[in-house]
Amino acid sequence: MTDPRTEPSADPGPLLSVRGVDIAYRTGRRSRVTAVHGVSFDLHPGQSMALVGESGCGKTTLGLGLLRLLPRNGLVPAGEILFRRKDGSTADIRSLGAEELRRFRWSEAAMVFQGAMNAFNPVLRIEDHFLDTFRAHETGRPRRRAEIREESAHLLEMVRLDPARVLDAHPHELSGGMRQRALIALALALGPQLLILDEPTTALDLLTQRAIVERLSELREELRFSMVFITHDLGLAAELADRVGTMYAGRLIETGTTRDIFYRPRHPYTAALIDSVPPVSGGLVVPESLPGGPPGLASLPPGCSFAPRCRHARQVCGERRPELEVLHTRGDGLSHAAACLRSRELAAEGATRD
Repeated sequence: MTDPRTEPSADPGPLLSVRGVDIAYRTGRRSRVTAVHGVSFDLHPGQSMALVGESGCGKTTLGLGLLRLLPRNGLVPAGEILFRRKDGSTADIRSLGAEELRRFRWSEAAMVFQGAMNAFNPVLRIEDHFLDTFRAHETGRPRRRAEIREESAHLLEMVRLDPARVLDAHPHELSGGMRQRALIALALALGPQLLILDEPTTALDLLTQRAIVERLSELREELRFSMVFITHDLGLAAELADRVGTMYAGRLIETGTTRDIFYRPRHPYTAALIDSVPPVSGGLVVPESLPGGPPGLASLPPGCSFAPRCRHARQVCGERRPELEVLHTRGDGLSHAAACLRSRELAAEGATRD
């Protein structure tokens, strides 16, 4: 496969810059529920960012919103989603017209959904999915079917699948792991600069998860695409991501390098998530469950949304909503930020982690 991207001599800036994005769902003619509040982050070329948090925290909504794949009642009423395209220009994805948006998807940015069986058309063979994708985005001379089949075979080999077995199969004739890898190959068909993956290994066994994660890491190194990885599995986030963003009640409440987040979390919610997972090394440790559940998005509490579940909360936490604050910046420019009124105080007390 010909990769249209070239390695720049210097970092020209973020590939994706999300600024103050709100995402809402219409619930009636004049009412709406905001599912994502004021999210901002940058993603640089070749970088991988994991979005973690409990179900219902807004991770998938944010991923869909980045490519304007929300359901019909979804909208992005505020913010900017700036993307640096292959030709060097910068576009706000929110302002792209229908035809320009259709061409943007797959050739510039693509998404791998959680359920591969739902993403594929069950009556079409895998080869037909590749054929439709290539032909829908052709801008020059239409390629012959044999050419497309050859390129599709190469893509399937990249994800360690046998093209002779897979191309002529229907989706239901493949195992879950094979379908998921075929979907990843399809997403990479047009050499996108950004790949968004929404829980791509949730329904798979551990060995298959391991194979897919390892191959994704290798492909990112080979093809130099950036990645947003949406997951509730902290182990996968630690393995695949350079940076991690913790989401809670529709807000990004902590961001940092993978090492910062897992070894020095500065938000009590992030620390509680990590403590709820059994460690893979060291002595026997009983995981601590996180009591309660996330608040309903239609009736968020005043102040910090996590305060009702936080053992470190004080009266001020229920009165004032914290903003994402940079706690420190590394020499390479990467920062660690948390939205907690007591983050510095708790760190000094050792109440989160050292």
